[in-house]
Amino acid sequence: MILKSELKATNKITAIGALAVPVLRYSFGIINWRIEEIKQIDRKTRKMLTIYKMHHPKSDIDRLYVKRKEGGRGLVQIETAYKEEIIKLKRSLRKNLEAVPGKHSIDSLQKTAILGTSHIIVRKVLQCEA
Repeated sequence: MILKSELKATNKITAIGALAVPVLRYSFGIINWRIEEIKQIDRKTRKMLTIYKMHHPKSDIDRLYVKRKEGGRGLVQIETAYKEEIIKLKRSLRKNLEAVPGKHSIDSLQKTAILGTSHIIVRKVLQCEA
């Protein structure tokens, strides 16, 4: 486990961002995540940081997510990463929809899962504003 290692705090945060976050980002377009589940992952991450004495319980939470160059810790907020991935997926779906010859509409995209994406994910992506 990353937090049990003897790495410095900077390297631990970098390792979390390099190892754990990409796994979650990949799943955002595949698994139907609820926002509450994503917020719970953020809470568990902060709790683990507190347990392993990398974050004080009374310390400012927002500072965790500020870039290191700007005085923060540089941790990636999972909820923000989720929203970014959904917006990217929406743009990609719209771009691919425009490239397909023939008459397609957003309604037909919601009814048919193109590009191997499930109906639930397509609906969620198209409801997202970008």
